[in-house]
Amino acid sequence: MAGIGFELRRILKRDSFTGLLGAYGLAGVISSGPWVLSVLGVMLIGIVSFNLAVAGSDVVQFLVSVTYLMAVSLTLSGLFQHVFTRWVADRLYEQNRGRILPNLMGVIWMSTLLALAVGLPAVLLLFPGTSNLYKLLMLANFVVLCNLWPVTIFLSSMKSYRRIVVIFALGYATAITASLLFARFGLKGLLAGLLLGHSLLFFSFFYTIIRQYPGDELIRFDFTRRRQIFPTLIFTGLLFNAAVWADKFIFWFHPDTSQPIIGALRASVIYDLPIFLAYLAIIPGMAVFLVRMETDFSEAYDRFYNAVRDGDTLARISGFRNDMVLVARNGIYEICKVQGLTVIILFLWGEQLLAAIGISTLYLPLFYIDLVAVSIQLILLAIQNVLFYLDARGINVSLCVLFFATNILFTFTTIELGAAFYGYGYAGATLVSALAGLALLSRKFDRLEYETFMLQGR
Repeated sequence: MAGIGFELRRILKRDSFTGLLGAYGLAGVISSGPWVLSVLGVMLIGIVSFNLAVAGSDVVQFLVSVTYLMAVSLTLSGLFQHVFTRWVADRLYEQNRGRILPNLMGVIWMSTLLALAVGLPAVLLLFPGTSNLYKLLMLANFVVLCNLWPVTIFLSSMKSYRRIVVIFALGYATAITASLLFARFGLKGLLAGLLLGHSLLFFSFFYTIIRQYPGDELIRFDFTRRRQIFPTLIFTGLLFNAAVWADKFIFWFHPDTSQPIIGALRASVIYDLPIFLAYLAIIPGMAVFLVRMETDFSEAYDRFYNAVRDGDTLARISGFRNDMVLVARNGIYEICKVQGLTVIILFLWGEQLLAAIGISTLYLPLFYIDLVAVSIQLILLAIQNVLFYLDARGINVSLCVLFFATNILFTFTTIELGAAFYGYGYAGATLVSALAGLALLSRKFDRLEYETFMLQGR
């Protein structure tokens, strides 16, 4: 959406080092906020809880419980993620802002009912021997997270950026502080603190959306009308999130790589820590990704399609198309440079980093391959974002299917090959998908003028 792009361009126009830091800092918070910062907050709660003499079993059960909550809620909310984002963008283009808030209420109602339909049977069937309070807290956290993720899609369109940063800070500070205050109640206290923090985030963001997108009606379901949505976007959101978590679930439930933790929930000690630490390393790359996509590429995209709509000369249209290709190539290249530098630094200091946070250096080999894997996933995300700009929905859903299938196939293969190959399945899946994405994106750009002029009525 355009809101964040306008603000980033305004900051960058200051042409100063502080302006540059401000732009990338804002982009890092907005792009990483939805779940990377959640991982960081949960890890901080776990680390501090250990130091506060909370029972080790309670902390482990808390971390595993929250990991499942995030995995399932992100995958489930993927049903709304892309399709509703596109629906909102179309309504903004039509200058029909009054329909956005009522339909967001519709999404929240549907998300809540879906979360209850999935979560209620799960807590009743998967947690034998646990207290009713634990089950209630798990269900409440699940419902809040399923509603929080769709709300965060508005972050890039909001103009109250300082408010967004403050809300993120207050939300995670509240989650950490409340969890530590309630830590004396063990697992249930930690879950209650997290619920308080995420609830504050949800209601604060929802209040900000109400201020920016006022509506005259309480609830509408226009986003479910077939003529106003693109079904492929439903599958894109669902499959991409499922693909990201596929290798984790395989490791969690494969008998050779996991152990039971609480109820039916299992965890893989050898696999989980390195992969979640590696995800924190993509924050610099995510910042570059958002800045380049929402400033340089967005401007090049607008120049090309404005020239097409205004009936400009073919030579100028071809020139704008070449500019757009160059900007996309340079943007992906810059993401590679920044993320590559981040990976090199962590390769050099990885042993000291793990030692500083109390993790055995035996995890280093897996941590290294996970760093490479999540970095390639970031490149895949950048490629898919360009394809979304070009409205290549079919290509995007095909890439998600490829990512999902290869991650499952390669992960099972590497588990059979032995511990030395753990992580290579996920890395191989991201690499194959990213290379396929680059090839398909190149072909899309080659055919862009033909498809723009000859396939408009299709």
